Amino acid sequence: MDKPILRLPRQQTVILFFQNKKAGEKLVAIEDYLFWRLANYLITGRGYRIIQLSQEQHELWLEKTENKVAQVIRLLRYDLDWGNWLQRDIELAANNGEQLRKQLFAGELTLLNIYFTPYPPVDNYEFRIEDPYVSPDTGKVTVSTLIVDRTNYLAGFDHISSIFDEQIALEIKDEYGEQELFDLKQNTLQAAVKKAKAEKSIFEYGKPFFTYILIGIQIVVFLLMELRGSSTDTATLITFGAKFNPSILQGEWWRFFTPIVLHIGVFHLLMNTLALYYLGAAVERIYGNFRFLFIYLVAGFSGSVASFIFSPNLSAGASGAIFGCFGALLYFGVIYPRLFFRTMGLNILVVLGINLAFGFTIPGIDNAGHIGGLIGGFAATGIVHFPKKRRLLLQLFFLAASAAGITGALQYGYGNPSKIVDEQSILTLAGKHIREQEYSEAYVILKDFSETDDVTAETLFQLSFVEIKLGKLEDAKKHLHRAIDMKPEFHEAHFNLALIYLDQNNATEAKTYAENAVEIEPDRTEYKDILDKINAYLQSASE
Repeated sequence: MDKPILRLPRQQTVILFFQNKKAGEKLVAIEDYLFWRLANYLITGRGYRIIQLSQEQHELWLEKTENKVAQVIRLLRYDLDWGNWLQRDIELAANNGEQLRKQLFAGELTLLNIYFTPYPPVDNYEFRIEDPYVSPDTGKVTVSTLIVDRTNYLAGFDHISSIFDEQIALEIKDEYGEQELFDLKQNTLQAAVKKAKAEKSIFEYGKPFFTYILIGIQIVVFLLMELRGSSTDTATLITFGAKFNPSILQGEWWRFFTPIVLHIGVFHLLMNTLALYYLGAAVERIYGNFRFLFIYLVAGFSGSVASFIFSPNLSAGASGAIFGCFGALLYFGVIYPRLFFRTMGLNILVVLGINLAFGFTIPGIDNAGHIGGLIGGFAATGIVHFPKKRRLLLQLFFLAASAAGITGALQYGYGNPSKIVDEQSILTLAGKHIREQEYSEAYVILKDFSETDDVTAETLFQLSFVEIKLGKLEDAKKHLHRAIDMKPEFHEAHFNLALIYLDQNNATEAKTYAENAVEIEPDRTEYKDILDKINAYLQSASE
């Protein structure tokens, strides 16, 4: 040929060795041998995988998305005749390349189209392959065409060498026997099968075991919660170990782990159980049983820590640990990007994106725990890496980074309690102690929070109730007055003040606050009753 086909610089020369044939051996066309010799080189030497092989084994499609110059290579053994047929076949190859592009989820695709033929087309064809053909439909598939015939082995393989930037050393003889071709085919296909089996084995290292154990545990715990009260009841959740910042600050560190097996309502349980069944099983198959358990627990812990420092709300659920499974699969995608996107990649990214979007847009979802679990799962996977594959420096990096991140987060949380606890959490914990008649514990919690700038009338009212139970009436009066100053229509505070003053034999003040309570809530029978009682007392005292 007069012009270079791919417009690539000539770099390396193919090494040729001419040998004599064996007497009596049946010969095959040299094009057939070269077809399979190049296929063997691409599969064994360049890491390409077979994605399609025709029944007659004359057309072979190979893929390696990492090679941006030739993401897909098509080899065709065909006796070319006319340039028109060549043009139609290039267009057909581009159409097939467009389908592959969609299957591989590639933005653009480069296709190297190589023909093995005894002779080039008999008419003028060079202009058809001088420039790459671009798919007219989308413009995202570029087809470069190369013709390897008996007159230009050297030039053809020089172009291929330039693509891979290395010398392709081929033993080329003047004649080949059928057995040689058969052996070459077998070696090539066996290498492809071996590669496919090696990739498949990555997904079959372990069998799900702890996934099912964890599913069983969270179902059993859910049933126990329902028997004790309700899985949606705050007190029950706190009792069973939900993530609750005030309790964690009081030393209950195990609440970083116990939320992993707790769920709030049957729908929450079903969704997380379903997610664990699929994601947990996938992670356990890839990484093995104990690596999976380590990843799951570290992710759950990381999710709880993230929730601890970013969300003051009570929370529970396996979501953080499940997002850790997403993190483990993303780590798989980083280490094996081609295999990841060829198998599960897009589905994982879409589902992960949807879940994160829900977390940011729907109130009540602890997205801090989700993101913390995602990061924790990714980091935990980096620590254990893949079975039978060590990358010590990388693993040590993930271990050090994880330890530093967790330590920093815990120091921040324990060092800034006012920033990770809100009033609702304080009222919830105090209410739990009050129901259990643990008034001293409730008093300590409420008293500390009452001295902050964020205190509200509700907290002061609950504190006064505890102080009444502890006999601290003067303190209770002071806090009830503060509550009324903040919220004049707080009828319960007026009523309790009336009771305290009545208990202290100050009927005049008691009457004032009882009248206020009745004025604010005229339909409350107990308010009217206490006012009538005070009026009767004052009337009898004046007689």
